[in-house]
Amino acid sequence: MVQPERTVFVVDDDPSVLRSLERLLRAAEYAVEGYASPRAFLEGARMERPGCGVVDLRMPELGGLDLQEELSRRGLSIPLIFLTGHGDVPSSVRAMKAGAVDFLSKPCDDTDLLAAVERALSRDAEARAVRAETAAIQARFASLTPRERQVGSLVAQGLLNKQIAAQLGLPKRRSRSTGVGSWRSSAWSRLRRWCDSWTGCPSARRGPARAPFAIVAHR
Repeated sequence: MVQPERTVFVVDDDPSVLRSLERLLRAAEYAVEGYASPRAFLEGARMERPGCGVVDLRMPELGGLDLQEELSRRGLSIPLIFLTGHGDVPSSVRAMKAGAVDFLSKPCDDTDLLAAVERALSRDAEARAVRAETAAIQARFASLTPRERQVGSLVAQGLLNKQIAAQLGLPKRRSRSTGVGSWRSSAWSRLRRWCDSWTGCPSARRGPARAPFAIVAHR
């Protein structure tokens, strides 16, 4: 299967730094797009593509941290690497807490930058795989009957069949073909094949009987 091209988006208001970074990244055989400001990046970049960002911390109007916040506000997930010519510890802590991959001082070592880019691209690939798996499971979950979804959500909480029956107001005694066990078994079998190879959600470690429901419950 052909892998989609990975793009490194470089955002820096210094033309010489921007050109230098673009040359380095292209020499390392990455697709590169350069932007002189965060606004130009937000307006022009196609962030649905696999990639990461290399962003200057301090720029006029919008800085790197402002860009990080704006991407989060828009629900856009792209791993960022920050570059700065100033030893700003509070900014680095803030950036890393918000999910930055690395925070490098200018002039940064080429090897360090390329290693950070590779980590960022790996993180992006993992996040995209998890989102795709989650979307597939959610679609499967949506195909369940309303009762199967009710039962599945309660299974994810760890309730036993008799507890589920009580919470849903079902009779204590019902035939195996119409009781909670039947709905649970039906929903589980329809979700199972979407979850067999997925370990992206920590809830999957709860055990095979609950994993499909737990994954959806944490969507």
